[in-house]
Amino acid sequence: MKERREQAAHCPPRPTMESCGAHLRTQRRGVPEQEQEQEQHSTERNTEPHRAPDLVQWTRHMEAVKRQLLEQAQGQLGELLDWAMREAIESYPTQDRPFTPSNSKSKTQEPHLGKQKVFIIRKSLLDELMEVQHFRTIYHMFVAGLCVFIISTLAIDFIDEDRLVLELDLLIFSFGQLPLALVTWVPMFLSTLLVPYQALRLCSRPQTGGLWTLGVALGCVLLAAHASVLCILPVHVVLKHELPPASRCVLVFEQVRLLMKSYSFLRETVPGTLRVKGGEGVWAPSFSSYLYFLFCPTLIYRETYPRTSSIRWNYVAKNFAQALCCVLYACFILGRLCVPLFANMSQEPFSTRALVLSILHATLPGIFMLLLIFFAFLHCWLNAFAEMLRFGDRMFYRDWWNSTSFSNYYRTWNVVVHDWLYSYVYQDGLWCAESLP
Repeated sequence: MKERREQAAHCPPRPTMESCGAHLRTQRRGVPEQEQEQEQHSTERNTEPHRAPDLVQWTRHMEAVKRQLLEQAQGQLGELLDWAMREAIESYPTQDRPFTPSNSKSKTQEPHLGKQKVFIIRKSLLDELMEVQHFRTIYHMFVAGLCVFIISTLAIDFIDEDRLVLELDLLIFSFGQLPLALVTWVPMFLSTLLVPYQALRLCSRPQTGGLWTLGVALGCVLLAAHASVLCILPVHVVLKHELPPASRCVLVFEQVRLLMKSYSFLRETVPGTLRVKGGEGVWAPSFSSYLYFLFCPTLIYRETYPRTSSIRWNYVAKNFAQALCCVLYACFILGRLCVPLFANMSQEPFSTRALVLSILHATLPGIFMLLLIFFAFLHCWLNAFAEMLRFGDRMFYRDWWNSTSFSNYYRTWNVVVHDWLYSYVYQDGLWCAESLP
């Protein structure tokens, strides 16, 4: 009996009816589940080749939609930030300007009648727009137009004269006697570099005794001689030597630029020197800041400007190359569309009909010339010099193409000149009018 009890203890327990039933049910359930899983795997394998192309197309479509949404959001956000920054800059001087009563005005006090030019680091508007793919299409259209002009000119020359050489006679004629214009520019620049700064130093001495009066008189004589040189010398050279159009424009534009820069330098520094009391020493801006101002692309003098951290020489080369291409483009437009129109006009009798027709025919080339001059000078040339000098504020123009009035157009298409006129003609004119008794 003991042996049977020990064997029963070592033997495994016999399964009951409930455990056997449960085991059979699990086995029966497992078989269909395995079959279902196998069927699902087989159907997925069969449908994967059919769904793969749809999935790839859907992924590409979603990526394209994502890029479009990002570009639109970036453009709208950039416009919103530019508007907010512009509003903040325009409202800053009027909010923080100290109040001065009307009975305590001083004729030597610098006027603060409106907003002043605030320089900040920012890109040119076209550089920002060039980052948008849709706007670059317009740029590519102009490049394609230049290529068409070159190819058509070569084809016409080959058919008519049996040669494949571009004639640049108009370009050579326009920039004729350019060395004479550059030689004339040297004394103009040296006069602007030395005379206004030295006249300011003569006026910045302590206002005691007769030495200050003598220095002011000598400074006024130097400034009068400087203005005479800038006004008479270039006009004399242009009229005497009959400079061609492009060389004449270079000399006259430099004459106006140097005069405007000289006035801005004196206008911004003389009030500070006149406020210096006797015994306080000599105050004058550094010569390096004045030299930098003569070359940087602005007409408003400041002792310091916001500057970028480095120079992108590839950007400089690109802008100079684009400016040169614009000059060639303008020559092709004049040679193909304007010169044949006006070549025989002097030989024909004058009539109103011929005048009106010539004006209408020259309208489209004139618009192209306007766009090329704007892009070559206000964008390419000024941005190239700004990059070489690490000048940070590149807002040389605004969105003048969206103007709905002539007043807005003239305020936005050339911001460099508009800032000078607003600061030294409009604001100073109002200040002089209010200073009168």
